[in-house]
Amino acid sequence: MEAPVYLSPMEWMAIEIAIAVVALTIIFRWSGVIRYIPNDRLGILEKLWSFRGSVRHGFIALSGEAGFQPDVVRGGLHFFMPFQYSMHRANLVTIPQGQIGYVFARDGKPLPPTQTLASNIEADDFQDVRGFLVKGGQKGPQRKILREGTYAINLAQFIVLTAQSIYAVNLSSSEQKLFADMSTLITERNGFEPVVIHDAEDMIGIVTIHDGPALPDGEIIAPTVANDPKDQNFHNNFQDPEKFLNAGGYRGRQLQVLADGSYFLNRIFATVELVEKTIIGVGTVGVVVSYTGRRGADISGQSYRHGELVETGARGVWSTPLLPGKYAFNTYAGNLVIVPTTNFVLKWTKEQFGEHRLDENLSEVSLITKDAFEPVLPLSVVVHIDYMKAPLVVQRFGDIKRLVEQTLDPMVSAYFKNIAQTKTLIELLQERSEIQRKSGEEMREKFASYSLELQEVLIGTPRANNGQNSIEQILIQLRERQIAVEKVETYKLQEAAAIQERTLREKEALAEQQAKITTSALTIEISENEGKAQLARTRQQAETIQVTAKAEAEKVRLAGLGEADRIKAIALADAERIKATGFADADKVRAVGLAEADATEKKVAAFGGPDYQLNSQVLMRFAEAIENGRLPLVPQIQVGGSGGEKGATNGLVEMMLSMLVADRLGRQSPAVAAPLSAEQN
Repeated sequence: MEAPVYLSPMEWMAIEIAIAVVALTIIFRWSGVIRYIPNDRLGILEKLWSFRGSVRHGFIALSGEAGFQPDVVRGGLHFFMPFQYSMHRANLVTIPQGQIGYVFARDGKPLPPTQTLASNIEADDFQDVRGFLVKGGQKGPQRKILREGTYAINLAQFIVLTAQSIYAVNLSSSEQKLFADMSTLITERNGFEPVVIHDAEDMIGIVTIHDGPALPDGEIIAPTVANDPKDQNFHNNFQDPEKFLNAGGYRGRQLQVLADGSYFLNRIFATVELVEKTIIGVGTVGVVVSYTGRRGADISGQSYRHGELVETGARGVWSTPLLPGKYAFNTYAGNLVIVPTTNFVLKWTKEQFGEHRLDENLSEVSLITKDAFEPVLPLSVVVHIDYMKAPLVVQRFGDIKRLVEQTLDPMVSAYFKNIAQTKTLIELLQERSEIQRKSGEEMREKFASYSLELQEVLIGTPRANNGQNSIEQILIQLRERQIAVEKVETYKLQEAAAIQERTLREKEALAEQQAKITTSALTIEISENEGKAQLARTRQQAETIQVTAKAEAEKVRLAGLGEADRIKAIALADAERIKATGFADADKVRAVGLAEADATEKKVAAFGGPDYQLNSQVLMRFAEAIENGRLPLVPQIQVGGSGGEKGATNGLVEMMLSMLVADRLGRQSPAVAAPLSAEQN
């Protein structure tokens, strides 16, 4: 057994002091005398008892009564009356960047029946509970929202809803369910985040306000209020509910829309529906039929009683259309009728329809012809609408499709039915071009009365209706008739072609013989021309030879005469010399002279005389001409008769032959002697 431990008096004193401190701490802690609050939290005081009694009106004790106190306790040590207060620690309210916090007040003035959210015109500081209640703050969900930041809010008075949590001093399970449902509603509306509209998405926001006075009777869209930044009640696109309502804004769907940007809206106060921007393409205009606005005067005139045409901004059909572009048009405030301004085609066919599908319900026109056939006629009509007249068309017909189906279709069908009753089926087929031209001229005026411009009417080929084959039989007969007509024409043409071919063959044969005749004639003419040329050359050569021969003969003659005169002179000289010497040698001289004379005569005889020399020269030249010209001695072409140049040619040849014969015989040719005689004479 261990020995007992004995404490000294000092140790016993220390233990007693420690026990006393612990006991006092427990007592102070339990009684609420001392409280410590961290700096990132706050304390909400609940007074347990008070000499002033309990709260008689409201929820928060503003005059020191027992109950929740309006002021909060911030970080640090705090001393209180023992057993009088209960401390509820709570976190500071933090709103992340880019998010929204919603506030619900437990205490305040009750909301009137016409009001959905609590007003915050004066009581707009949620961190000052006393000031909020004194200034007449209303209980319930507040119009004002909390933006980014940290707030020291008394969570006994205000419940703050954020995307992350619900800040509140929980009192009952039913109240917790109320705030949970409220948070769910806000989440479904994406209310904890701002409304963000991107330009690239081509969207706009249609706003519906859930608080404020109701719209007057007869109005469906709330008008735009305080949209000018210079206005003192400028609500900056519904982001300040108090200014919006103070400016006279109504609850309900608003005429003003939200364009591109970010908007911090109280989604319990206002909901936003994103719709596409109105895009008016090139080649179209938009005619506005406004459901709201002031009552405008009808500017279409007294004679045009087809609805009201009003100025822009008034209720009715706007007189000025919207040109191609993008518009933030509130489709709940009006209807935008797209009207094509380029030429568009309306097709009366079941299988086809135009680009704008205005004619998708049209079909071929059923006709009854003069000869009781019932074909159907496909049509195409080209129409143009002046963009400045587009409001008149919409004012009168409502939209273009209704115009086509309820007006143009009956009018065009009736017109062609009337035409068909005056034409047989064959005439309808054969006169299609004329009918098309005439219909365009006559219907253009009718279209103009509806503010339309008719450009062209195009008629297709009539065809049988409901499987009837009578039209096909008529067409077969027409084709057979036409084939017969074509055959007749073909036979006529073939007959004419045969006659033409026979004539051509005759002309070809004649041309072929004519070529031969022409060739022979040309050959004869060429031969004649060659003979004439040869004759001319031969005559020229003969004349040349004759002249040369004459010249040679004259030369020889003159030479002989000269030689004789010289000899005579010599003889005379000798005679004189002999005479001078006394006639001594007279006989000798005479003998010498006779000898010389005899020698001269013999020399002349040896040369043949002048005529002989002439004939010899002519024959030599003639022989040279024949040899050099390679001329035939006998002509290749002989033509009868002795007259003309041909007779002269034969005479020349005969003359030459005579000269040759005479030369051989040793006598002068008569043909040569005659000219020489004539020349001597």
